[in-house]
Amino acid sequence: MTPSNDLIQSAQRTIRLEIEAIEGLLPRLDGEFTRACELILASKGRVVVLGMGKSGHIGRKIAATLASTGTTSFFVHPAEASHGDMGMITGDDVVLALSNSGTAAEIVTLLPLIKRLGIKLIGMTGNPQSLLALASDVHLDAGVDKEACPLSLAPTSSTTAALVLGDALAIALMEARGFTAEQFAFSHPGGALGRRLLLKVENVMHSGAALPQVAKGTSLRQALLEMSQKGLGMTAVTDPEGHLAGIFTDGDLRRALDRDLDIRQALIDEVMTVHGKTARPDMLAAEALKIMEDNKISALVVVDEADKPIGAFNLGDLLRAGVM
Repeated sequence: MTPSNDLIQSAQRTIRLEIEAIEGLLPRLDGEFTRACELILASKGRVVVLGMGKSGHIGRKIAATLASTGTTSFFVHPAEASHGDMGMITGDDVVLALSNSGTAAEIVTLLPLIKRLGIKLIGMTGNPQSLLALASDVHLDAGVDKEACPLSLAPTSSTTAALVLGDALAIALMEARGFTAEQFAFSHPGGALGRRLLLKVENVMHSGAALPQVAKGTSLRQALLEMSQKGLGMTAVTDPEGHLAGIFTDGDLRRALDRDLDIRQALIDEVMTVHGKTARPDMLAAEALKIMEDNKISALVVVDEADKPIGAFNLGDLLRAGVM
């Protein structure tokens, strides 16, 4: 049986080699990468990703990442393209072809047709002098010094580098397009991710009679009664015009007790947090959660355009909704 230390050392060597492969990409993010982004941004069509074998598996993931981040994309198997699936590709599209060697026969066979149709071609290879690289309008160099496989046979470092370069391309395009979290949500409507991204604050907040609120000048005792009745561990505090003046939470109560305040005589004005953080009803619940996490708070008041309280919710509401 192989000693456990040998297994761990093998794993560590693999990870180190793949880290080196990724770091090797950084100095190669040059004008060619910029031109690849510009080609795709200027395109009226889709990004069609091609790849054979392990490069095909990576290509499928890159196509999926592009599609979910605002760049319409799909994967076509090169062998199937030679038997009819080239009809899926139009002259408005951009082809992103992956091949570590740059000589995959199934892709090389398609090059004359891609050129004849005037389709822009981005090649991602590990060999800048390969047939694919030289035929490409733009070449992205994903080459690595060595595979993590000790036999240098199984694609390991090379596929990791290609995957990371594909992610870099997708995110650069996403940011260039100004792709929003809400747009991302519509590409991920199912499961927990869909709930996190599609649910809005108005879908989880307590409103109407369920909204805890008191006016400035209210006694602390009365405010505590309002909190107990509404069960959110907080209450909004409003000014005479109905605008949000502050928020009072369980945390504010603990701080008030530390001050030896006489809670029987105190007014809410003395202990509330002035105004406090707020949310808008059309805000994604996931965005509101980030506000709460960043500010280490457990509840938010929801205000309208006039800064008047219309709802409130806490972490428990987000938990029950599956947002966290």
